[in-house]
Amino acid sequence: MKETILGLMIPFAGTVGGAGCVFFLKHALGMTAQRAMTGFAAGVMVAASIWSLLIPSMELAAPLGKWAFAPAVAGFMLGMAFLLLLDHVTPHLHRNADHPEGPTSRLTRTAKMTLAVTLHNIPEGMAVGVVFAGMLAGDAGISGGGALALSLGIAIQNFPEGAIISMPLHFEGMDKKRSFLCGALSGAVEPVFGALMLLAAELIMPAMPYLLSFAAGAMLYVVVEELIPEMSAGKHSDVGVISFAVGFALMMALDVALA
Repeated sequence: MKETILGLMIPFAGTVGGAGCVFFLKHALGMTAQRAMTGFAAGVMVAASIWSLLIPSMELAAPLGKWAFAPAVAGFMLGMAFLLLLDHVTPHLHRNADHPEGPTSRLTRTAKMTLAVTLHNIPEGMAVGVVFAGMLAGDAGISGGGALALSLGIAIQNFPEGAIISMPLHFEGMDKKRSFLCGALSGAVEPVFGALMLLAAELIMPAMPYLLSFAAGAMLYVVVEELIPEMSAGKHSDVGVISFAVGFALMMALDVALA
């Protein structure tokens, strides 16, 4: 159980560590650095969705024969729909965007920016929770090393994300402590949703293939809707694409090496 709790908390620790950069960096992050970080995060999330979630989902459904893809497809589409719903019902503001998304609200710009990153972190927490549930089940084909690889990979890409939210808030006028708190709190949903997915999977183990692909769909929604547009915005640059490749390769290597 200690290993599972640690696994759920590692991604959150990555966000907290990144948010802490506000105490050490003296200058705002440039557009190139933001693109690089966003591209890296996108690469990690895509690789994690494939190797840690979708492939195990189809392997678990292997007894279905030619229909082994069905749970993965169904769960994937439901995960996409879930994040689409959250995106429409939650007022939030993406970094470098001029207009907020979701319903009209009186929330501050800071609150909306924090909610945007919080939405981003929900599927990551779900992914870690369901993978550790598969590890605990024993018959899901997910090793402790594979679960740890996902947790570490998400923590690595959470580090720059924590900095991406705390640094701009500080340089827009917020004091360092509050900027750090906002950055750190944006990742607090990860262990919460991880624990919820862990409980759900333990209660309904036959749903594991659907839960794995559900988390994958939710993660890829974030990549397509948020990260790719952000890493490609503005003047043309290859930084985002190169960082995407690095993040993808790192997560793929971690998953295979630690499996």
